[in-house]
Amino acid sequence: MKGSSSHRTLALTIIAVACTQAVAAHADQVVKIGHSAPLTGAIAHLGKDSENGARLAVEEINAKGLVIGGQRVTLQLDSQDDAGDPRAATQAAQKLVDDKIVGVVGHLNSGTSIPASRIYRDAGIVQISQAATNPAYTQQGFKTTYRVVATDAQQGPALATYAAQSLHVKTVAIVDDATAYGQGLANEFEKTAKSLGIRVVSHDATNDKAIDFRAIVTRIKGENPDAIMYGGMDATGGPFAKQARQLGVRARVLAGDGVCSGDLPNLAGTAADNVVCSEAGMALDRMPGGTAFALRYQNRFHQPLQVYAPFAYDAVFIIVDAMQRAQSTDPAKTLAAMPATHYRGVIGETSFDAKGDLQHGVISLYTYKDGKKQLLDVVKL
Repeated sequence: MKGSSSHRTLALTIIAVACTQAVAAHADQVVKIGHSAPLTGAIAHLGKDSENGARLAVEEINAKGLVIGGQRVTLQLDSQDDAGDPRAATQAAQKLVDDKIVGVVGHLNSGTSIPASRIYRDAGIVQISQAATNPAYTQQGFKTTYRVVATDAQQGPALATYAAQSLHVKTVAIVDDATAYGQGLANEFEKTAKSLGIRVVSHDATNDKAIDFRAIVTRIKGENPDAIMYGGMDATGGPFAKQARQLGVRARVLAGDGVCSGDLPNLAGTAADNVVCSEAGMALDRMPGGTAFALRYQNRFHQPLQVYAPFAYDAVFIIVDAMQRAQSTDPAKTLAAMPATHYRGVIGETSFDAKGDLQHGVISLYTYKDGKKQLLDVVKL
């Protein structure tokens, strides 16, 4: 009996080992997709919006099932907080590289995307920014940098042209937050404004942590411009517009996508109705999958999206599309497949030029009425 029991135990052990090996052979390969944006600080609501978009993409792909090169793959979102700070961004980028991601959706700000891009370049990992608009980001000659939004070289002129032709602006004061994004957008706006005959009465710089703009606004009030162009994010642009109204400034406030958020009415109050802002992409309700995406986003996160969620969502799918075409989860092979991207998603058709910029960008212009964002015009590039 003792011998028989021993044989039975050995047989059961062999079966158990065989079963474990069989399960391991069919176990899903876990592939990490990186994401980085400010998840803390004044614009954390925009970073979280982006993270939610990327997370929704990962969840939907996993629910449907993904096979790459004959192997079942489970995606895992590796999201790192860069706090909207250039130094923190390089640390977040290095953490993602160390985590062995296949690609990254990030960063949100131009001032974080540009320094982080060197980390990804050195590691040979594709970087798709969901929001960075400064032209310099893709002008570095890196084969790893891509973006799914138009650039400030397109957004600034579109905003200036609308100001001249539709708002009949003759004079403008410019204020920027001295970041790569805010200053870059303001400079592009200024060049086009001057070429269209708009007189720039002043150009001031503040910073991205400022909360009190009364000194600048008081001086601008004395200049009496038709409009004020503000280059920065909603966390500062909202209070700027609010204080301008409180001090009796009649000028319209012009701004870019950083200000053009769903949260602006909370930050600017009724002064949001005086804002005209641009976004470096198609309006949500005009995106091919925009309305359905907004509903899925609302159902999943129980809040309306801000700005960048659809762009982050599509960026995840574009990385996965490159893996599928490469039939590999190797970062180098995924990167090699990126130039041939032709992907149709929520934001529309995405294909890239040699620098990694969109081949067919769009600028949308908005205002606010009774606390709600309203589309004014769409400029196809």
